[in-house]
Amino acid sequence: MYNKRTVIPGLVILVFFVTFPFWYNGLSAGPVPTPELPPGGEKQCVAPASEMRAKHMKILNEWRDDVLRNGERVSITVDGKEYRKGLQLACMQCHSNKEKFCDSCHEYADVKPYCWNCHLTPAQLASKKETL
Repeated sequence: MYNKRTVIPGLVILVFFVTFPFWYNGLSAGPVPTPELPPGGEKQCVAPASEMRAKHMKILNEWRDDVLRNGERVSITVDGKEYRKGLQLACMQCHSNKEKFCDSCHEYADVKPYCWNCHLTPAQLASKKETL
């Protein structure tokens, strides 16, 4: 009734094709990048490093909603240091090299954030000011 000669090899081939992307990507993934920290060795941020790695986009989206949609431009104080809400106002003040800090991890994770559709990097801001 069942044809073992075609069903079993067919299942093996199916399992191979279904799991192939996992095997292929698992073996070819390079080392996890380490983003360049700000000059001067200052490692204080608005949240611990582990939380920023996991939730930085969520934090930026909450800040965006607070500032643009709700009009709440309240600063955040962490250990006596005040940070203004915003990618350019807070993050890019310390992490000014987008290529070495942001892009290294985003390229590794193959993520294309939409932040840079509106925001300018500090280098772009400086060149824009020079042309004005």
